[in-house]
Amino acid sequence: MKAKAQPKPSNAKSPLGRGHGKAKSVKSTGSRTKRRLQVVNRHAAGMDVGASEIWVAVPPDSVEPGQEDVRCFSTFTEGLDDLVEWLKRCHITTVAMEATGVYWIPVYQKVETGGIEAVLVNAKQTKHVTGRKTDLSDCQWIQELHSYGLLQASFRPADEFVVWRTLQRQRRQLVQQSGEHIQHMQKALRQMNVLLDRVVSDVHGATGLRIIEAILAGERDGDKLLALRDARCTRATQQEMKQALCGDYRREHLVVLRQSLEAYRFVQRQVQELDLEIKQVMSEIASRAVAELQPEVSTQQAVSAEAGTGAGVRQPGATPGRVYVLKPAPAEAKAEAGQPVGKKKKKRGRGYRNEPQVDFEGELRRIAGVDLTQIPGISVISAMMILSEIGTDLRRFRSSRAFCSWLGLSPNVKISGGVVLSSHTAHVVNLVAVALRMAALTLRSNEGCLGRFYRRKQAHLGAPKAITATARKLACIIYRMLKDRVEYREPDPNAYDANVRAHQLAQLQKKAKTLGFIVVPVVKAA
Repeated sequence: MKAKAQPKPSNAKSPLGRGHGKAKSVKSTGSRTKRRLQVVNRHAAGMDVGASEIWVAVPPDSVEPGQEDVRCFSTFTEGLDDLVEWLKRCHITTVAMEATGVYWIPVYQKVETGGIEAVLVNAKQTKHVTGRKTDLSDCQWIQELHSYGLLQASFRPADEFVVWRTLQRQRRQLVQQSGEHIQHMQKALRQMNVLLDRVVSDVHGATGLRIIEAILAGERDGDKLLALRDARCTRATQQEMKQALCGDYRREHLVVLRQSLEAYRFVQRQVQELDLEIKQVMSEIASRAVAELQPEVSTQQAVSAEAGTGAGVRQPGATPGRVYVLKPAPAEAKAEAGQPVGKKKKKRGRGYRNEPQVDFEGELRRIAGVDLTQIPGISVISAMMILSEIGTDLRRFRSSRAFCSWLGLSPNVKISGGVVLSSHTAHVVNLVAVALRMAALTLRSNEGCLGRFYRRKQAHLGAPKAITATARKLACIIYRMLKDRVEYREPDPNAYDANVRAHQLAQLQKKAKTLGFIVVPVVKAA
């Protein structure tokens, strides 16, 4: 008689190894009925924005009996006004819409102007629509998700910073167009075999432009063209430069060269005009920021004077109960202490001609409350790009980690079945991250702590990951400066090296302990 197989005890080992063959129990946090979705936004609407029409869905109980809870509006201004009026009649307080190209911008502004909260969401959160996909079903799906509070609003700075951001992005595009016209000039010169780019550092420099103008004026004599060279131009000898300026001046290439030069100068004039407009917008933002800060400063200083505790002030948006001290700029602090104040050394790299001719440093400090250009690698243009994109109120980000994640500078870890599938950074198109990466790249030869951090990461991880790691560190510094209103102070490089060495020694001791060894320092003989 064949014996029946006995059931395995609950503590029997699985042939697959440890952890397999056992049922994992998870402690429940409550009944299923308590975890069901609840309506968070009762007066929420969903919107599907297109190029020619807009579909809007509202809760069924917000319309009168017999009327449709989904309507379609045109994208003309009259249609947008009708949309806002209909939302008000339905007592809608918040509207969610997808970020579809640039079509959402006028709709967002109209809804926000009408006193209704506009929530811009990422299309990745709303793309999984059950059933057949149509514009009508999309807006209903967005409305349902928004009513349950399942949509997270994308970051958008205050309206005053949106104006500045638009102008700053336009300036960036003009600078890119300027570079394209310079390349067209170089190509036309090369096709004529005029090797001007080999004997001068920049074709669009003072020497290069004078020679190009003389060529377009009909000058072909090498000696006369050579006489236009600046005395400081020592990249090539006179004989080499004379040989480089002897070319085949064909008619079609001269036409291209003339048009490229005119286009380059036109774009440069546009950049200068735009800088003046940006200066005015920044002055308005700075005046408003100072006006908002002044009442709190006066009140807190009066309270501190009565208590005899000094002039501590609470900055707007800072943590309640925390008192900050308004610190003067480094130059002002030296002047108060009677120390000599030297002029700030101007950094002139290969892209210094793209630097603005207008002084923006004072306005930047008034807007931010701190001087971001004190951070190594952060220029005036970089600081303007960063502030115009994120503003000065960072309370939307719960921590510096959340801020770095929004920038796409943190590892995007994906785990499934206990296995790490990927840990690469997420692909995020963010101009702040681009500016921080460029700033990190300039720290390769920096002698400070940030430069040493970059070189240490480069030796360990390679240049691409070192740039990302250094950009993340810069983002953390900027987050702390803007949120807590503290100035940047360069740490002592020797103390930094000592901390790095202590950390490496602790890691080495920990590794040796796991292997059963002890790390013993070598004592040098006297």
